[in-house]
Amino acid sequence: MPFQFKRLEIPEVVLVEAKQFSDNRGYFEELYKQSEFKEYIPCSFVQINHSFSKRGVLRGLHFQVKPVPQGKLVTVTSGRIFDVAVDLRRGSPHYKKWVYAELTPGKLLWIPVGFAHGFLALEDSHVVYLVTREFSKEHDAGIRYDDPEVNVNWPKVLDNVILSDKDKSLPLLKDSRANFEYGDDLC
Repeated sequence: MPFQFKRLEIPEVVLVEAKQFSDNRGYFEELYKQSEFKEYIPCSFVQINHSFSKRGVLRGLHFQVKPVPQGKLVTVTSGRIFDVAVDLRRGSPHYKKWVYAELTPGKLLWIPVGFAHGFLALEDSHVVYLVTREFSKEHDAGIRYDDPEVNVNWPKVLDNVILSDKDKSLPLLKDSRANFEYGDDLC
């Protein structure tokens, strides 16, 4: 099996490590194989996104609200990121809690529906993510990266993180459009 799956402290969030097959030319690795992922991530993906972030860029915390929520399978093709998932499902034993994984090439993080997602680029990074629903501007939402109720402990990379204007103006969780419930479909 070319993959190892590890459930994080919030068990719906899964860290995946791909196995590299190396030789004198370099290496090959599979990043996704439905037959092996289906036990841990029984979802279909409909869109692939790619972003480049310079060291110190923080993107997030983003999600899409129902009825067009997104699950995300995130990886980097180069670089290193501190990738975060925040449980926004009311009634969840992990509501308002967050987990993270440091992603480098060959590591993937599954962030299900009902979670906000964000990352901090620890170095210049190309980030690729597969999503379970297409982007919908109407359903696009988020919460502040520094919401004190969530209290993500972001690592210090620069004196100040680099944020988009959109991310600077995101609301706190208590004022957000998050409409998820524990028990909702995770895809």
